[in-house]
Amino acid sequence: MPGPLASLKVLDFSTLLPGPFASMILADLGAEILRVEAPNRPDMVREMPQRAGPVSAAHAMLNRSKRFIALDLKNPASQEVLEELLGRYDILLEQFRPGVMKRFGLGYEELQAQHPGLIYCSLTGFGQTGPFRDRAGHDINYLAVSGLSETSRRKDSGPVPQGFQLADLAGGSYHMVMAVLAAVIHRQQTGEGQYIDLSMTDAVFSMHALSAAEWLGGGIEPAPENGMLNGGTFYDYYETKDGRWISVGSLEPVFRQRLFHVLGLSADIEADFSKPDKQLSLKAELRRSFLTRTLAEWEQCFRVADACVEPVMTPGEALEHPQLKAREMTCVVKDTEGNGLRQISSPFRFSKTPVRYGIAGKTMGADSEEVLQELGWGKQRISRLMESGASGNRPEPAS
Repeated sequence: MPGPLASLKVLDFSTLLPGPFASMILADLGAEILRVEAPNRPDMVREMPQRAGPVSAAHAMLNRSKRFIALDLKNPASQEVLEELLGRYDILLEQFRPGVMKRFGLGYEELQAQHPGLIYCSLTGFGQTGPFRDRAGHDINYLAVSGLSETSRRKDSGPVPQGFQLADLAGGSYHMVMAVLAAVIHRQQTGEGQYIDLSMTDAVFSMHALSAAEWLGGGIEPAPENGMLNGGTFYDYYETKDGRWISVGSLEPVFRQRLFHVLGLSADIEADFSKPDKQLSLKAELRRSFLTRTLAEWEQCFRVADACVEPVMTPGEALEHPQLKAREMTCVVKDTEGNGLRQISSPFRFSKTPVRYGIAGKTMGADSEEVLQELGWGKQRISRLMESGASGNRPEPAS
């Protein structure tokens, strides 16, 4: 059975991580994705060192189940191809700086008149408006500007780089998927397409969900270790005897009582919990307690006492965690040569339309000729396009 998004056809002009991760989600759910890549343009993800055949392992995962066409958008010969593709693909994703697609003749205003049902999503760091609209940036910059880096640091040290791209993925990719699907529902109801201006900085700023609501309602501005969830209470990480770490999230009374019981702490600790001035002494008590046993020993203790306490895992340990294994959070996806590549699975679970994976990410322009043939192009017309250099593979002159 086809995936739940099998009716969607997407032209993906995005690069690096946020856009390709979003289109991977759409592809996992059944959408037809055609990535339009600029030949001879460096791609950091494609060139990452861990290889999976001719491409990087990261590229192979981010681009599974997609097809690829190589087109130099600066080459006038590419416009003819794109005009025909836009007759077949009614969702467009792009990740250039503001104004770049317009310079290629592919701005929303230019395309909307001829394709009124087109859904066009532009994902940028700072959005299409405002004084930072043309400014370059990366994940770490968007987290900094949004205030998340500051409120997540320790009082006595600077912000710590995250081990994953929070702004790119949670701010960019997932919001892109949500926005596109919302626009699809609107189009189903009205027949109208629309333009989506999505900023990764806006998206991660909006994720100050609890602390900002309190602050804007007249409370205290979020700051390092001054809130319930950023180290201002005992909700935190604690070192164990063997130098590992354990997470404690026992906020509700029933879980606190179980935590204190396992640690052998007195009833007076529970009585002091609600007093802000007692939080530092409470955390100090927990630090001393957790240093008395190894991580494995604490795991055994809390396996019985369900108290919202879990070990901090390495990525390799997480990969083999019985919960993630039971949820089948890794899969094997074949590459173009039939080799199996182990990848992270889609987290979506549908009872009627299960996720299925096609071929892993391919080489630049791997499907160019096939896509052109589907548009009705003959061999001579395809050859002329190739000779123009629009696909980046101009034939070498005969010697």
